[in-house]
Amino acid sequence: MALPTTSAITLNINGEKHSLPVDHRTTLLDALRERLDLTGTKKGCDQGQCGACTVLMDGRRAVSCLQLAVAAEGREITTIEGVADGDTLHPVQQAFIDLDGYQCGYCTPGQICSALGVIEEHAAGWPSAVTADVRPEAGPPPLTAEEISERMSGNLCRCGAYASIVRAVARAAGVETDGAHTATEDKETAA
Repeated sequence: MALPTTSAITLNINGEKHSLPVDHRTTLLDALRERLDLTGTKKGCDQGQCGACTVLMDGRRAVSCLQLAVAAEGREITTIEGVADGDTLHPVQQAFIDLDGYQCGYCTPGQICSALGVIEEHAAGWPSAVTADVRPEAGPPPLTAEEISERMSGNLCRCGAYASIVRAVARAAGVETDGAHTATEDKETAA
């Protein structure tokens, strides 16, 4: 007797439940894009290396190309389509626009979902590889450009918009980084 290779699952995505049958080998990324038409999450390397497919699962960052859809059942999944509040952009999205934290835009959905995770992880006091004092009683480290860069290092940008991405994450987190300015900020200052 052959074991079944498909299951009927219900995914909770952006606050809505979606029931669908899936092959057990279907990744969450493919279920989102091909089965549910949530195409904001991008397929980059399909190997968990580029971060273009980053979503939030139960508030934590996850590369959806390495997550099986059947294993995501019962989890709260947030994609880029669920970040804004109606027509009002999330502060991270607005910061990316204001500070040119994107160029071609392909990696931007994953960058924004990752930035949301970074801000939450930092607020919870999680250290990174560059955190100097990792003792719990030290509290969250300063959210410097170096901290942001390290925490966002799982997301690649082929256009090289990293400096603007770091500034956008810092602005959304309510911190300033190293006094660096963008061309947009310089134009606003000159006006």
